[in-house]
Amino acid sequence: MRKLLTFCITISLFACKEESKIDYTLFSGKIENPTDKLVTVYHGREKVKEISLTDDGTFADTLKVKSGYYTINHGREGSAMYLNPGDDIKVFIDTKEFDETIAYTGTGSENSNFLAAKFLAEEKFDLNYAELFAMEENDFLARMDEIKSSKVEFLKASQSISNELRGLEDKHIEYEYLGNLLNYKSYHSYYAKKEEFTPSKEFMEIFETVNFGNKTDYETLDSYKRLVQGYYTNKIGDSDNPSEIFNEINDMDFPLLKEDLAGSLRYNIGPNNEHNEAYFNGIIAMSTDKKFKENITAKYNKIKKLAKGMPSPKFEEYENHKGGTTSLKDLKGKYVYMDVWATWCGPCIREIPSLKKIEEQYHGKNIAFVSTSIDKAKDHNTWVEMVKNKELGGVQLMADNDWNSQFIKDYAIEGIPRFILIDPDGNIVSADAPRPSNPKLVKMLEELKI
Repeated sequence: MRKLLTFCITISLFACKEESKIDYTLFSGKIENPTDKLVTVYHGREKVKEISLTDDGTFADTLKVKSGYYTINHGREGSAMYLNPGDDIKVFIDTKEFDETIAYTGTGSENSNFLAAKFLAEEKFDLNYAELFAMEENDFLARMDEIKSSKVEFLKASQSISNELRGLEDKHIEYEYLGNLLNYKSYHSYYAKKEEFTPSKEFMEIFETVNFGNKTDYETLDSYKRLVQGYYTNKIGDSDNPSEIFNEINDMDFPLLKEDLAGSLRYNIGPNNEHNEAYFNGIIAMSTDKKFKENITAKYNKIKKLAKGMPSPKFEEYENHKGGTTSLKDLKGKYVYMDVWATWCGPCIREIPSLKKIEEQYHGKNIAFVSTSIDKAKDHNTWVEMVKNKELGGVQLMADNDWNSQFIKDYAIEGIPRFILIDPDGNIVSADAPRPSNPKLVKMLEELKI
């Protein structure tokens, strides 16, 4: 009897032991015409694993995963995947037609094949965002509804994908739709050149019923993350009392959102923001990153020194395209309109025709037009040739140490193009002046009686 009891206890112990859970997927494949020696898998921004290719372009490894969206990257190309623990997925890619050839086989492959097919289907929309957001409200809504319906139908027709992915994709379609509607105010203002544009009350009513506090969707769906960040960014920007909105956000139990907003809103602290103090205090309260707080404090202190009437930071002996060097002190006695740019910057290059018109309009007046390139030293010849080929006028300079030039740091320049206006005494008129394409620039120069 005692032996039987011992045997039963032993069986019971084994029966009660929790089965080990599979937390990995098998991942292998072949890259035809590889452009790199690695395949890299990401989960959001987190790098899951780098996998080396063999000489024939094949690879194989295991990935520790939880169910969700992933990305496979090779060279400069990438594609979305959906992985579950227990999947055994093989992928084939020919880099000569990356998106068109990517194909998955094996257990769980249906989900990733859907995402690859979805990408190709959405490419066919061939949206011209300038035309789309320039549309009047009713036409824009009709087009958005049409696009949303097409995506819904594509999802319905995909019968083989998992219920989990179907549910996420259904949400993604809605969040993407709402994100475009949220962007309409600022984008329409820009593309339709309506500076004071505000959508109708009826247009904005849809956001009154949206839940902007879903932590699970925030961590899972990039479209929802963009929507929530955009909503609160707009809410702060549209408020006459940003501190009130910052306090509202900081009272929320949503640490990931607060850290993300702190990172993105840091760029709103700038010379032309009348609410810099509110942004600084709100961002400091949002973040738990000590180093980030130190950096944002240093930036804020710089910005305070860039107010109108403050002495401008100096640059010394920048290379002049015409030969020799030029310093800011050489231009004293004239207004200086400075364009900080680079040869690789598309928005900078798009401003060139407008800049040439302004230069022509103010030719012979008491103003110097100075373009300062922050190209790296290795791109020096590219700068020389572009200035020559595009027949750029004014004073063409090259900064001494690209982004690390002291002048660039002192002006807290984190993005280009950036335009600066300095008066004849070397004092700041505007540390973030209007672009040449903006009618406000001529208005500003006229008010200065240049």
